[in-house]
Amino acid sequence: MYEIVRYEGGVYKNNIFKEWIEDIGGFIIQEHVMQLDVYMTLAIPQNELENIKEEAKKYKGKIIETPLAGTEIAVVAPSLSRHHLPHTACDISEYLRRFGAKPNMIGLARGVGKDIAQLREKERRLIEEHDLAVYVMGNFEACIKDKTHLFDVDIPVVVTGGPESIDIPYPYVGNLGRRSHRLRHGEEIRALRKMVNVITELINERRKELSYDPPVVPPVVVKDEIEKQVEEIFSVLSPMPIVTQLDGLRVKLDYDKYADKIREVKVKNYMLEDMADIKRSEMKNYILIKIKPKSEVEFETVLRKAGEN
Repeated sequence: MYEIVRYEGGVYKNNIFKEWIEDIGGFIIQEHVMQLDVYMTLAIPQNELENIKEEAKKYKGKIIETPLAGTEIAVVAPSLSRHHLPHTACDISEYLRRFGAKPNMIGLARGVGKDIAQLREKERRLIEEHDLAVYVMGNFEACIKDKTHLFDVDIPVVVTGGPESIDIPYPYVGNLGRRSHRLRHGEEIRALRKMVNVITELINERRKELSYDPPVVPPVVVKDEIEKQVEEIFSVLSPMPIVTQLDGLRVKLDYDKYADKIREVKVKNYMLEDMADIKRSEMKNYILIKIKPKSEVEFETVLRKAGEN
């Protein structure tokens, strides 16, 4: 298993440090160089965590543990209108990013109104492509309770809103309702920290479930092989052409053009199409990869060999 952390340091001997990361079997997921500062997101073997902290000190850098790294989180607002989306949703997305998550903001097409709010099937599928969904609601308890059907998706859900507490069958974090200002006050920062703690608990529970029957190959390994074998990925202008998830990846290439090439990527002893479900994403026609559990791939391999004999 791999631990994903963030490195912050200078350009001094940065190439030597990156070679050390590769020598221990680690991967550089993302790198930003701003003047004399370097920021990298790294995937390293869990047993090397203490070693990399000591190694980073040699290059005047530091390792920051990011509990939500390697996850993609949907930040869902009832609509794109000005009284639903800005400030709270933006600040929540930015705060999640500080802890390593890759947030995507989603505004529902028909999420307005207590009695008429709906969740379209396409929106449901899009939300369920993520590891977790954070629903950013308003200040009125009755409104939130009447819209609980919007939270009915097949992934973990955290609901935020204005009231301090609400009796709903979903994890709820209060004091994060509608604001006309940025979330900078003390009670708002504390609410954001509580939200991250709740999300971290749910993500850790999901990681524990996956550990019983993990993906046959870690997503960071698949990401590394795609970058080596699909050169078109470097033409993507997005800062994260490949987004890792707990059990898969989102590749920001056009599905119709590159899906077949992605299927032919070889990862260890497998072709990617044999060890993962590769399908069209609801987001911009990207490629969504969900890696199969180890037991499923081994069982399919046994059946395939039996059929050949």
